[in-house]
Amino acid sequence: MNTSLNVSSLYDGIVIDHITQGHGYKIFQQLGLDKIDAAVVLIRNVKSSKMGRKDLIKVETTEELNLDVLGLIDPGITVNYIRNGEKVRKIKMELPQKVKGILTCKNPRCITNQEAIKDITFRLVDPVRKEYACEYCDVRTSL
Repeated sequence: MNTSLNVSSLYDGIVIDHITQGHGYKIFQQLGLDKIDAAVVLIRNVKSSKMGRKDLIKVETTEELNLDVLGLIDPGITVNYIRNGEKVRKIKMELPQKVKGILTCKNPRCITNQEAIKDITFRLVDPVRKEYACEYCDVRTSL
């Protein structure tokens, strides 16, 4: 059976494309897309000439979303910003140099695990291994 899925194009919004197959729902959760007041479409296992299969997310919103987590989960993602039905900007996500409020320190003696410290910053120290260091104790955390 050969069926096709037709999802309308966005007039204003964000298209998160080239998501590795199976990562779409994790990204949906991490971005908190279930909590925003906007139309959101998550499409899984879409045929792709470049990737074989991929996931795709469309968000109908003009509000900015914190997309830092995308580079951590799946650095090959592209983000397209759509305004008035036209693509106005395209960004290829990469591992961010710094992340804030996303990771937690693995060092049980770190002050961040002893006291309620919010929004801990981690800096990228090894992009090949995807390792980040805690701003307080410098212990490395791998993704």
